[in-house]
Amino acid sequence: METARPSQEWQDRARGLLRAELARRNVSQKELVERLAAMGASETEKTVSNKLVRGSFSAAFLLQCLDALGCRVLRLREDD
Repeated sequence: METARPSQEWQDRARGLLRAELARRNVSQKELVERLAAMGASETEKTVSNKLVRGSFSAAFLLQCLDALGCRVLRLREDD
């Protein structure tokens, strides 16, 4: 049985959310990789870059990154 892939819109939102958190904290992809390594995750700059370009990554990867960035509260969108 084939699993459904997230729509491009959701991939774009996930990518944008993670990139925004990196920018908000002024953390480079290289520094993110170092922080992930300190947590025991084995990512390279290339794999992180590829995931951010595609926007297709697991929820576990997103949570690891947010934790590595020190993100404790996440706003999915601004209130209208």
